[in-house]
This record gives sequence, C-alpha cells and structure tokens, in this order.
Amino acid sequence: MAFTEVLEQAGGMGLFQTLLVLSLFLPSVLVPSQTLLENFSAAIPGHRCWTHVLDNGSEVPANVTPEALLAVSIPPGPDGGPHRCRRFRQPQWQLLDPNATAANWSEAATEPCVDGWVYDRSTFTSTIVAQWDLVCSSQSLKPLAQSLFMFGNLVGSSFWGLLSCRFGRKPILNWCYLQIAATGTSAIFAPSFPVYCVLRFLNAFALTGVLMTSMVLMVEWTATHRRAFTLTVLGCANSMGQMAMGTALPLHSHPAPTPASSLRRQWLPESARWLLTVGKPEQALRGLRKVARINGHQEAKKTLTIEVLMSSMEEEAASAKDQRSVLDLLRVPTLRRRIWTMLVVSFSMMFSYYGLVLDLQSLGRDIFLLQTLFGAVDFLGRGATTFLLSVLGRRTLLASFQTTAGLSILANVLVPQDLQTVRVGFAVLAKGCFGVSTMCFSIYKAELVPTPLRMTVDGFLLSLGRLGAMVGPLIMMTRPALPLLSPLSYGILPIASSLLALLLLPETGGLPLPDTIQDLESQSVAARGSRQAAVITESTWF
Repeated sequence: MAFTEVLEQAGGMGLFQTLLVLSLFLPSVLVPSQTLLENFSAAIPGHRCWTHVLDNGSEVPANVTPEALLAVSIPPGPDGGPHRCRRFRQPQWQLLDPNATAANWSEAATEPCVDGWVYDRSTFTSTIVAQWDLVCSSQSLKPLAQSLFMFGNLVGSSFWGLLSCRFGRKPILNWCYLQIAATGTSAIFAPSFPVYCVLRFLNAFALTGVLMTSMVLMVEWTATHRRAFTLTVLGCANSMGQMAMGTALPLHSHPAPTPASSLRRQWLPESARWLLTVGKPEQALRGLRKVARINGHQEAKKTLTIEVLMSSMEEEAASAKDQRSVLDLLRVPTLRRRIWTMLVVSFSMMFSYYGLVLDLQSLGRDIFLLQTLFGAVDFLGRGATTFLLSVLGRRTLLASFQTTAGLSILANVLVPQDLQTVRVGFAVLAKGCFGVSTMCFSIYKAELVPTPLRMTVDGFLLSLGRLGAMVGPLIMMTRPALPLLSPLSYGILPIASSLLALLLLPETGGLPLPDTIQDLESQSVAARGSRQAAVITESTWF
C-alpha cells in the first residue's frame, strides 16, 4: 500500500484540510505586504533642493511671494517644473523681470543639492527615500534594495529546502514566521540604509521558507485530485493580499506574519510522509490518526497500524531506488531540450513580472489604485486559469499570455506620459496575463518531467526564476542613462521565451504524468495521435 492510499484512509480532503487551508490563508494574504513593500515604503516623493532663501526663514525677503522665491532659487527641470536635483548658486533676481527668459541664466550658475532636499509629504509622510535621501545621484540605491530582497529569496529557496528535509516542515515554518516578524519590525527602526538592506535580505530569506514549507505541507497532507484546488486557493489569497496593499495602509509596514500566526499553527501535525522517510513511524501514525479523527474517519483507528505504515515505507523506498541521475538532464536530448526551454521561460517570466510590479510610480500617480487593480486582475487571472487550460491547452495558453504581456509592456513605450489612463490599462493587462501564465507554468512544468527528477527540476526552475526576479529591478538602475532599456527588456524577453516554448515544448493536456524517460518520448506520439483523431472526428461531421 502506497502512502497516498494510507492518506486516503485518514481523509485526503476533509475538515482537516479545510482547517489547514484556513491556517495558511492569512499568511498568504500578508506575503505581498513584504514582497511589494517598497512600492510604498520606498516611494519617491516630490522633492527639490534645500535653499537658504526658500527654507531659511531669517533670509526670506519681505513682499516676495513663495512662487517668486522658488523661481529665483530653483532652475526649471526637464519636465518644466522645479528641478529636482539642482539649485542656483545665488538667487537669480533678474528672473523676476517679466521679460526674462531662460537665456538669463546658464548651467554654470547651478549646483547640486549640497544642503539636502525638501520633500513633499502630502501623500507619504515617511519613506526610506526621504529618510536617507535616495534621490538624484543616489537614486539607484532603491532598485538595489529591491534586488537584495530578491537575492534573499534566491538563497532561501535552496537553504530552507535542505533544512526542511533534515528537521521537518513544521519547525522550519514556525522559525520562519518568527524571523519574518523580527526582521520586518526591525526594518522599520533601521538606523541606516545598509542595515535596512541586511534586514530586508533576512526577511526575504525567511519569507521563501514560509512559501516553500506551506506549499509542501499542503501537498503532503492533501489527496492528489484536490491538490490543484487547494494550491489555487492559496494563490488567490496572495492576489487578495495584493489588492489589500492598495486599500489598507497598515499592511504597508506590517511585519507579517506575526508570532501569533506561528502559535495558531501549533495544532498542525508534522508531515507524516516526512516522518516516515526519517524513520519515525510512531509519530507519523499519531499524526495520521489525528487527521482521521478530525475528518470523522473513525474506522481508520483500526486500519491505520504500524504494519501498514511500514509497508508503505517499503514501497516508497522501492520507488526511490529507481530514481534517475541528475546527469540525465544533460544526457537525454528530449529532456535537455525541455529543461533549457523551461529555464528560459522561468527566468523571463519572473524578470518581467517583478520589473513591472515593483515600478508602479512610473505608470501613474495613484499607486494605491494601481496596486488594487493589479491585485484584482491577478485574482481573476488565477481563478480563470483552470477554465482557460481546458480550452486552449498548456503550451498555447502559456505562449499566448506571455506574448500578450510582453506586447502590453512594449505598447507603453509608445504611449505619451500624459495619457495615464491608457498606460494604466496596458500595465493592468500585462499584470493579468502574467497571473495566468505563472499559474499555467506551475501546472505545465510538472507534466514535462519524469517523476524521479521532478523535484530536482523544480528546484532549478525556482532558483532561476528568483535570479530573474533579482535582475529585473537591477535593470531600473540604467534608467537615467538608458531610459528605454528596462521597458524593452521587460517586453521582449517574455515574447522570445513564448516563441521558444511553442517551438520546443509539447502539448501535455489530457496526458498522464510521465514516470520514466521513455514516457517523455511517448508524450509527443500521444499528442500527435490525439490531434489526428480530433481532425478525423471533426471531418466525419461532414
């Protein structure tokens, strides 16, 4: 008897699984408050240089309006408003003459903001940009902080996976909750920007542990036929968190999840599957009986025994002996082609996705409304993915929505800055398409790899996706010198990867999961056969 059959005896989908989803629901809602935090905590407020005439009350001349003082103290910027990064060395009183023009002053008469900046605090009373003057020559430090956060995700994806295999899922999950709460709270009171970056790195490091262990616990305690549904619920919870970011200001600095979140999960049993793999069948049996009791399967108290669990362990061990080498990823042409294609898709998807969602201020002034729209369209996209898969299939759905997202980003390059509604429309469309394609890819990738190598490949894809998420914000640092590089990169890469997927990946809709290398070869044959049968069936109607 395999472990999946043992789990069915205890109840693969019942009250316990419902409580498990509810327990993990709130942290899933609060995760975006950490990932997207710097859209708000690092928002760039309006700013100008501090000047003696404007900002030193003792030097303000009488009978001169503030507008006039601004004109003689701050030169006009590229957008026609006051320059954000330069000031006049001396007040240019001649500019108050009605006949004065730009020729009345030169660049040599200006200097950088040597005495600091004055910030507009009407929308954001406090941001790290205003706190540590991350503007003008230091403006590249903001995307650097975002990339360091993503680097924490990248390192954590490998670290916590190893520790959860060594110490179990539950203790790692609880530790990560406490670390997120501690680092999130400490970041609010960080005394300097380098300290803030370190705390954000540690926060992201633990956040990945929460995401990974939550998903593994959900998968290992849920019946196979209900896993997609439960994971979709958690995905939609993440979308709700994105919407909440735009409407609930306290979430912008919430050190989620809190220690209380960890305490509420003490009732959760450790993964029985993991306990069996480390030779603790007695604890696994207690956990399974607890699940059976919650799910109302009273008869499982007699059928679930140590002998049954030991039998399932032997079957799992026998299956493990048949695992293929990681070198098969390079040796087998069919598998090698699929892996490299999926790696490109994973990198480009996360590269463009985070390049889009972490740069709200370039799309419009009301970033709260933008964040709410992004969350709403992401929720709709994730919810509609199951239906779209049944209509379009995996490969077509992934390629079409990736391409549409890229084209939407490229379209915004051509839209003037003053057409904010059009720009927001294209950005929201791109975000919705990325929501569909990420859900589709999470399902599709499992169907392209044989069972013994599936987790290994998933780890590679996750790591390269995190690398793309790290590089995406870094491209923003080139904006002052190369303003078109970032939008062109965000738009072209997903289009190129979608074309690669259409050319090199097979359609797997309706086909069983491959268990061996030979199954990969038969997938293509079965897919071609199903298409031919569809054509013949359609022609018989005439």
